[in-house]
Amino acid sequence: MPGEAPVRGKRADAVRNQQALLAAAAAVFVTSGVEAPIREIAARAGVGIGTIYRHFPTRADLVVAVYRHQVEACAAAGPALLASVDSPFAALQQWVDLFIDFLVTKHGLANALRSDTGGFDALHTYFLDHLVPVCAQLLDAAVDAGEITPGTGALELMRGIGNLCIGGDTDPRYDPRRLVALLLRGLERQR
Repeated sequence: MPGEAPVRGKRADAVRNQQALLAAAAAVFVTSGVEAPIREIAARAGVGIGTIYRHFPTRADLVVAVYRHQVEACAAAGPALLASVDSPFAALQQWVDLFIDFLVTKHGLANALRSDTGGFDALHTYFLDHLVPVCAQLLDAAVDAGEITPGTGALELMRGIGNLCIGGDTDPRYDPRRLVALLLRGLERQR
């Protein structure tokens, strides 16, 4: 319409700040949980606390943004790993390690969203739509290369990994990564 100003995108520095915040928050959430102090996230990102609140007015907004950011990063990592790693099984193993980092953050999501079950359900659908196909691609490549036995579905593997990750945050003696590594070794084709 005449007289209306065109809609402008975010400035490049604002986008960089937001990406730095999401990466910093994800790292802090992995080590300290989603209830970590905002000042810890700001310090890690190298920004002021006000910058965080300008981008994410509530903790739930930040947690949801980190969740989506991690889903997108994990989804993009699968094809990149397949292209850059010599073995599809090694690519799967590296992808699973990223997936575990994502799961550690995800466990606090329900508490951060509190009673917003509709929001949580939408995020879960987003998660499935983006990550199950990537896991399937990695599994198929490893099967095609003769590195793992066929028959394991992507959702089945992801649920197994998720179940092994539960409890790692409440018992320091529990090492979910060790158990997930055992699970992955069980997929390997016997030579």
